[in-house]
Amino acid sequence: MKISRIKVNNYRLLKKFELDLERELSVIIGKNNSGKTSLLSILDKFIGKRAATNAFSYDDFNIDFQKEIQKLVENETSDVVEDLNIGISLTIFIEYDESDNLANISKLMMDLDPKNNTVVIRFEYVLLKEDLLKIRSDYKKYSNKTITEFLKDNHKKYFKIFKKALRYDRNTSAECDNEFIDLGKENVLLEKIINFKLISAKRNVTNNDSDRTLSVLSSKYYEKKDDKENKSEKIQDFKDTLSDTDAHLDKIYEGLFADVIGKVKKFGGIKEGESVIKIASALQHRELLKGNTTVMYDHNAEHSLPENYNGLGYLNLIAIIFEIEILLSEFRMESKENEAPADINLLFIEEPEAHTHPQMQYVFIKNIKEILREASIAGGGKSFNLQTAITTHSSHITSESDFNDIKYFYKSSNNQVSSKNLKDLQKEYGEDEEKYFKFLKQYLTLYRAELFFADKAIFIEGDTERILLPAMMKKIDQEYKDNPLLSQNISIVEVGAYSQVFEKFINFIGLKSIIITDIDSVKKVDGNGKRKEEIAKCRVKEANTTTNSSLKYFFAASYDYYKEYANKETAVTTELEKFVPSQTNDLDFYLSLNKTDKILRKDAELKQWVPDENGNMLVIYQISDKDSNGKEYCARSFEDSFFHLNRQFIIDNKEHFKSLKKIKHFEEEDKDSYFLAENCVGKKPNFAMEILLNSKEENGLEFSNWEIPLYIKEGLLWLKNN
Repeated sequence: MKISRIKVNNYRLLKKFELDLERELSVIIGKNNSGKTSLLSILDKFIGKRAATNAFSYDDFNIDFQKEIQKLVENETSDVVEDLNIGISLTIFIEYDESDNLANISKLMMDLDPKNNTVVIRFEYVLLKEDLLKIRSDYKKYSNKTITEFLKDNHKKYFKIFKKALRYDRNTSAECDNEFIDLGKENVLLEKIINFKLISAKRNVTNNDSDRTLSVLSSKYYEKKDDKENKSEKIQDFKDTLSDTDAHLDKIYEGLFADVIGKVKKFGGIKEGESVIKIASALQHRELLKGNTTVMYDHNAEHSLPENYNGLGYLNLIAIIFEIEILLSEFRMESKENEAPADINLLFIEEPEAHTHPQMQYVFIKNIKEILREASIAGGGKSFNLQTAITTHSSHITSESDFNDIKYFYKSSNNQVSSKNLKDLQKEYGEDEEKYFKFLKQYLTLYRAELFFADKAIFIEGDTERILLPAMMKKIDQEYKDNPLLSQNISIVEVGAYSQVFEKFINFIGLKSIIITDIDSVKKVDGNGKRKEEIAKCRVKEANTTTNSSLKYFFAASYDYYKEYANKETAVTTELEKFVPSQTNDLDFYLSLNKTDKILRKDAELKQWVPDENGNMLVIYQISDKDSNGKEYCARSFEDSFFHLNRQFIIDNKEHFKSLKKIKHFEEEDKDSYFLAENCVGKKPNFAMEILLNSKEENGLEFSNWEIPLYIKEGLLWLKNN
């Protein structure tokens, strides 16, 4: 038996939210404020420790839902729907099979179809029609308050908590809202079906001198062991030792407290001996560990140090392990000999990476799945069904997780969060693209898991751009001070000439991205031998096509549109004019596109990228650019464009550019920047480093003695402001 799916409506950012859970472990990732903590919170308030009382606040309502309530209350002329039932809801889908004990969920089965193996439980915090009418009436008495203030103070008077079992329609894979059983009226014990435990990110772990966090946890751990093993030899030895110690301490206390006991005797009493007291030792085995022990760790073979000498990372990791053991004991019902574990035991661990370095995070996620699996199997105790979910911001934990276990949370709008199963990404790839998916899966988990936590990304071809981009971003921030690029969460990824391999991933997670590539101009020339025609690198002005596969991929839909109309003699509409360049060859098409034409979105029906000024991707390449003398020129590569703008910068620092060959050519007017890029660049990474080393600061501005190529500047400004 397992929870297969969770749905949440109108709770904070979880406006209309669905999450699939794996049978054993689900790893939930996402940027800050993407709803991970909200999910834990609503589970805790409906089925966790806080479920015993109404723990909801008005701020728990999704902002759009708050507006809906306000509108319903203030607009008294609006019709009230007869079956009005609106509010926060948590819906849990439980799947079972023939091997499961169905005694606890039998009352919840509302379908006689033997193929239907799903039970649906819904928890609601809702406003009924009669309560809406009462709010309207009561609100009139509070004219000095806004509706928001009134509802913040009084929502619990009107909203009610309900627990239901809904009929599940196997054909539509959806619950039937109007066919349900009231679990309260049926006296269904939900704790026998679902047991929810949470290890919060707010763990009281410090390494202050007074900290005894681990000692307190060791006491709790002992209590669970005592409940389970109170007749065991180890527990009995502990209790016998305490009894012997009590007798010994009684004699010591007699002398230690003799003076004060003698003074008490002087006060006398009604009869002799009435005021005589004695101090007796009464060591309690459960209480002894609390505050009277400290967890030590071995510093070396001769010395042990107290727990607060540990680093916070180790303290956090050890604390989690203790807490897991305590909760596993509670799941097993070890202290309740006659009670069986719940049908489903759901454990959430929030942000286990706190204070830990990457290697510890790797070790944790590598081992936790096996530890939990073994713990749920009977080993002298009770076996139980355990599902675990871990929320994390750690790219290191993500990279070591099973790809199919990962759930990605992201903001789909200002007031709404959504989730995706990473394993569903494979469905985007056809059979002939399987190798691309395998590469992407391996690349993301091994090298670039931080992409999941980035707000934006820049995909580049090689080392030159990787080395220079931070400096270029700094230059942009100095010139345009609002919303600085270097303060944004931007990941830079080197992909060579294969940015198209990442396009499905970019679209899948909705990552705002720019792709920086080269126009790679070529021309057709006469071939030798069997080939009648070949292509050769050349200046853009001499070229008629491009060899850049990324450009051809991302602009395929635009190019098809262009080809359809470019050769027609009839007049074209204004909308089509931007796709009709002055000449009818391939390269002119790319040169004709303006920046807006290069902003793309993935069209779900076409399954191609199409121009959209509100799209989430910008593909940039060399465009016509003016140097300081006003000379206009379109380069073929980054180096070509850089030399066009910054030739004097190279000449002024020629002694320091050891990576450039035949540097004298820079002072020869008949050698253009294309010639220099093709003949003078040695090792590109070295050249990029030398640009930085020869940069100067003037008037408080860094890197002031060279210019950014226009195509990169336009791209960075778009990313900065979107």
